[in-house]
Amino acid sequence: MADNPAGNGAHPAAPPPHQQATPEGPQLNALAQYAKDISFENPNAPRSLQPQQQGPQISIQVNVNAKQLAETDFEVDLSLEGNAKIGEEVLFAFDLTYSGVFRVKNIPANDLHAVIMIECPRLLFPFARQIVAEAVRNGGFPPLYIDPIDFVGLYRQKVEASAGAEQGIAPLAS
Repeated sequence: MADNPAGNGAHPAAPPPHQQATPEGPQLNALAQYAKDISFENPNAPRSLQPQQQGPQISIQVNVNAKQLAETDFEVDLSLEGNAKIGEEVLFAFDLTYSGVFRVKNIPANDLHAVIMIECPRLLFPFARQIVAEAVRNGGFPPLYIDPIDFVGLYRQKVEASAGAEQGIAPLAS
């Protein structure tokens, strides 16, 4: 049996100064997540539920917004909006804002914006994707599984667009 200097409920002695804990590393914690706004429309039912000659054209737009709630807390909104059409006829449309409150600590100030706008929506996306899939399925269609989103690329596009706007240059459409 090994000796236990902290046995019988005693507290261990403080470690020597060269072994004391260093400040905590970077932290990103999800404190809450929730559907802030959700809408599903099946405007042409039951006609839209009949077998179709061709597959629909699916359109999806993604947007990320954030606001600071406290010194280390941020609310991040992941907005997914989309529809399925055959020609001009809308089969279904959806709009979801899925949000989370995140606590961010020990992140350098110059990296904070990227962490909030990339990592937080990356954590929210699987839940938002599932909500959309279930809403579409509950609307009478096969579930719509949205492809993974490149939040780094989306972030870079927004940064380039805002830099272009600050310089009076119109951003390029992608």
